[in-house]
Amino acid sequence: MARRRGLLNEVGDCYMKLPLLVSVPHAGTDVPLEVKDLCLLTDEDIIEDGDKGAIEIYGALEYEATAFKKADVARAIVDLNCSEDDRSRDGVVKTHTIWLQPVYSRRLPNEVIELLIDRYWRPYHASLSKLAGCGGALGVDCHTMVDVSPSIDPEPGTLRPAVCISNADGTCPDEWLMGLASAFEGSFGAEVKINKPFTGGYIIRSHARELPWVQIEISRGSFMSDEEKAKCLIKALSEWCKKVL
Repeated sequence: MARRRGLLNEVGDCYMKLPLLVSVPHAGTDVPLEVKDLCLLTDEDIIEDGDKGAIEIYGALEYEATAFKKADVARAIVDLNCSEDDRSRDGVVKTHTIWLQPVYSRRLPNEVIELLIDRYWRPYHASLSKLAGCGGALGVDCHTMVDVSPSIDPEPGTLRPAVCISNADGTCPDEWLMGLASAFEGSFGAEVKINKPFTGGYIIRSHARELPWVQIEISRGSFMSDEEKAKCLIKALSEWCKKVL
């Protein structure tokens, strides 16, 4: 029998997918044509402002999870983890990166901002809502974080943990959150924090009415390669799913 990717069921030789809806909103690097001529950022700037390493770490979940959604648009252009009404400097359509670099050569007209939201933000969230009915028991919003907090952070220059798992104080049961933290700590063999330095963004807060959600942030620090982090991620999620779901 050909081996299928996924979680090994304890009964027989059947392979089952992890019952998870996976979102990877900040892995994209595309700068849409609508703003390409105005964008000041280099390719490297785009990568550094987004979730560098996210595809290498979370990409395997496309095959392991029940449902998987990844964004192509760059975070610096449209931040899918912000409310569509957030028009701040670091809001849905940004004026500056997390490193305080200006994104555009001039202020974007309101009609361009609305167009970006309509073409990129709304379809992503509509897709997550639709995928919530595909059999996943938990939504997992997947991110990477710089190992030392940037100047935009409330505590700049702070060393961050290997993993942060968040539930925005209620987007999934506390016992699930504690179990996930324990599974990640055992798999990574490194520090795992709950709701610190991140409590959870717009995605888990707004979609928790459809199913429980958590946010996972894995440090970009050099304590492991991205390939090793991916293996630890799959191990932690697989062990937790076996115990809980």
